[in-house]
Amino acid sequence: MTAMPDLEPPARRMALVLESVDDERLFAPTPCEESTVGDLIHHVLGLSVAFRDAARKDLGPATRTDPSASRPSAALLPSDWRDAVPRALDGLVGAWREPAAWEGTTQAGGVTLPAAVAGRVALNELLIHGWDIARATGQDYDCDEASLRVSVDLLSQSTEEAERAGVFGPVVEVPDGSPLLDRAVGLSGREPSWKPGTASGRLG
Repeated sequence: MTAMPDLEPPARRMALVLESVDDERLFAPTPCEESTVGDLIHHVLGLSVAFRDAARKDLGPATRTDPSASRPSAALLPSDWRDAVPRALDGLVGAWREPAAWEGTTQAGGVTLPAAVAGRVALNELLIHGWDIARATGQDYDCDEASLRVSVDLLSQSTEEAERAGVFGPVVEVPDGSPLLDRAVGLSGREPSWKPGTASGRLG
């Protein structure tokens, strides 16, 4: 893992998806079990701040907090979330464009891990949750191949159900030759053909 991925493409795609989320969709179901669209947006805001600080090695409450300690909630979204989330995404992208961000170790979600892994986890979170929100709100979703390959590579490293407990649901197998996006979605424990009203996966 020597190359330094760019978080801008999935972050930009996330921002575009959020632009088309109407207020009445905030409480719509998503592919994440028990999470609404608004819950996921709140999660994206929190992870953007946490992984920004992780990139800067600015370890504190944002990086120490275990995501399982409190579920994201649409009710906790700030009134200016339509401005706050894009700002947070910009901060996240900028922080991970610094070469030093990828060096050494850092902390995210209360876990100490290699910074190079943390950056890829952040990218994957943006990509998969961008798909979640797009699918839940009836939008098309695509992402650049480089980001998809980072996501597939990361998710492929943990496919045993016991290793994924509490983070991702079981891997959903997709046919050979499926698009990279379907492979990433399946590896994240989601059904690529998910539509509102069907079974969901976990928050991860």
